[in-house]
Amino acid sequence: MTNRLTDSLHFQTQALVLRSERQRLIASNIANADTPGYVARDMSFSQALKEATTTTALGSAGTAMATQPGHIHPAGGARAEANLVYAVPSQTSLDRNTVDLDRERAAFADNSVKYEAALRFINHDVRQMLDAIRGQ
Repeated sequence: MTNRLTDSLHFQTQALVLRSERQRLIASNIANADTPGYVARDMSFSQALKEATTTTALGSAGTAMATQPGHIHPAGGARAEANLVYAVPSQTSLDRNTVDLDRERAAFADNSVKYEAALRFINHDVRQMLDAIRGQ
């Protein structure tokens, strides 16, 4: 049971770090909505999460992330540059800015809800672990 809880906590922690990074990217896009030539960026969340939670040859999940440049460090140090993608503009603009505010606001709200869900899952796992320790 310990491995299952540890694996679950690790997965949710990685998801939380990635959601936080994605929120930063979306906020940056929104902040630069009027910057001429700004190209909106987003994260390939599923690919980043897959990479962050895969088991390495060392036997611990996610440790390879800290050793490869451009990947998210488990402590949140480096950025996930390898998993960033350019947003495809829904319509062209004269200033070549690719930020679509409606899309960015929707992505921001969606990511916020999923960030909150990850926090709730972590909280649930910790409570479950404490209940098991207490024997209830």
